[in-house]
Amino acid sequence: MTPVLRAFDVHKTYRTDPPVRVLTGVDLELQAGERVAVVGRSGSGKSTFLNIVGLLDTPTSGRVEVLGQHTGSLSARERDRLRAHTLGFVFQEHHVLGHRTVTENLEIATSIAGTPRTQRGALVDAALARVGLSGRQQALGRLLSGGEKQRLAVARAVLSGPRLVLADEPTGNLDPENAENVLALFDEQAAAGVAVLVITHDDRIAAWADRTVRLHAGRLEEGARR
Repeated sequence: MTPVLRAFDVHKTYRTDPPVRVLTGVDLELQAGERVAVVGRSGSGKSTFLNIVGLLDTPTSGRVEVLGQHTGSLSARERDRLRAHTLGFVFQEHHVLGHRTVTENLEIATSIAGTPRTQRGALVDAALARVGLSGRQQALGRLLSGGEKQRLAVARAVLSGPRLVLADEPTGNLDPENAENVLALFDEQAAAGVAVLVITHDDRIAAWADRTVRLHAGRLEEGARR
């Protein structure tokens, strides 16, 4: 079976003076429906790795494949298309548009993904209901609390049916109840065959994941498996 994600011998060095080596030969595979947590100290390169497999950054060397497609061979437009149709992101900084309403934030995401207009309203309403934001459709993004922004980011990530969800500390600003709701939403995605890769310091996520890997000294080390 073709992995949803395959990273092979991925290196990343920032060409500063002196150069900073962040990743040193990282290997990782994710299968459909698998939930994987990446743990490690702050500054260990977790977010850098997430950006590389999410096609937001490029490795210094190595290979990243999404659904068997070598992403290094794609043009910028092809990478954008693959990212829009295949990947869902939950960023630690939320990236919520403050001057847009909650609904508009999600409608923009459906437009980028090419969702037909006739389907967008129902998708948006269902996603907001699932993360407990049904009563906040017309609230501006800048007026949301940190936890509400995080839940909106999760809704946006799963809105258009991605094959791979990439999440950077998705429960960091959430109370226990809402954190459990987010993990339940990820469970639903995994049950539908979506691979979920989570960067986290949260012991709850490490315990929840099917597999935990640790980023240490620029390499991923296999950890606990359920």
